[in-house]
Amino acid sequence: MYRSVDKTSVNISLFYLFFFFGMGTLYPLLSVYLKQEIHLSGTQIGAILSVSPVVMIIAQPIWGVICDYTRKPRGVLLLALCLTGLLAIPYSFSDSYIAFIIFSILLAVFQSAIIPVSDSITLNYVTATKKDYGNFRLWGAVGFALAVFVMGTLAETTGLKIIFYCFAGVLILCMLFVLSMPKENNTIQVDLRTGISKLFRMPKFVLFLFTTFSVFGPILSNNFYFGLYIQELGGTLIGVGIAFLLATGSEAPFMKFSGNWIRKAGIEKILITATLISALRWLFYFTEPSLAVVYATTIAQGLSIGLFIPAALQYVREIAPKDIKVTAVALYSSVGNGLGSWFCTFFGGMIYEAFSLFAMYLFFGTMTFVGLILLIINFYFLNKASTIKTG
Repeated sequence: MYRSVDKTSVNISLFYLFFFFGMGTLYPLLSVYLKQEIHLSGTQIGAILSVSPVVMIIAQPIWGVICDYTRKPRGVLLLALCLTGLLAIPYSFSDSYIAFIIFSILLAVFQSAIIPVSDSITLNYVTATKKDYGNFRLWGAVGFALAVFVMGTLAETTGLKIIFYCFAGVLILCMLFVLSMPKENNTIQVDLRTGISKLFRMPKFVLFLFTTFSVFGPILSNNFYFGLYIQELGGTLIGVGIAFLLATGSEAPFMKFSGNWIRKAGIEKILITATLISALRWLFYFTEPSLAVVYATTIAQGLSIGLFIPAALQYVREIAPKDIKVTAVALYSSVGNGLGSWFCTFFGGMIYEAFSLFAMYLFFGTMTFVGLILLIINFYFLNKASTIKTG
């Protein structure tokens, strides 16, 4: 029994490592490819990159229904991985703005199933075996960081088109690890119809949704534009890889120890600290610092993202009623990862074209400071008002 459980843990960890490695091969360099190889404008690049978050908002609930109906989440995950990987190949032959929009939509439809379905399988497994989800998820940060470094080096010598082929190959490889995942016959149920109205009657939850929108939007958009930012400062494709290796790689150790820090300092202080660091980082990038200084300060990503992600997820689960915790997490994910990412990616592209890439980071910093203010209101004013009302 011990060997079986250990083998399952290893395969889940390898899945996260290689899936996020695949994500890191494509998306951080996609904006560079669209600008250098296809010569698209900032607005066009922003529109293409913002397709995936919009599709995710619509497609994820549909994939949830499919999983619930078939009771075969592992089969759904295998299908999504296969079709996502295969669709990357014709994507690489596109040469027009409209074609990129179409293939981005198709790619996003199937890709949007991968993270929620795999997380569902993993959460069921860790619940049954009393393990820590964070110890599996941190391998995703490691994979993403390694991927951008490797791809930056390869793209420098072989050309940027290699990002599509490596993405496809790695996602197909991930299917091998899925075959060894637990055969779950049910998934986490998300009853949006009965739960969403109750959640929207909770001021603290609604305010935190706006916080997620303001904080997560810039974080996810930065993954698309950071490669262009490094090049704007004079960096090469290899330099882009080094920057992502340092920045994303720093997330893993903070995720590893985030649980202990949250218990010691309190979830409110961790969220406020992580948000403040994130806001200061974006505003610092607006000042056009030297490339060496940007490299030196990439650890800020570990402090901000590595702490915010686990703390925010725990906070949502704590404030949500017991019967709709999963609905709360699903809604929180859709607003931050979907709506917030789309808004910042699309309008960030417009600001990039109209002004500069540095002005876009001023926009990111302003958005994040709004999220910081909302957090303070939520924790110190709504909590106080709730205490007075209860008393």
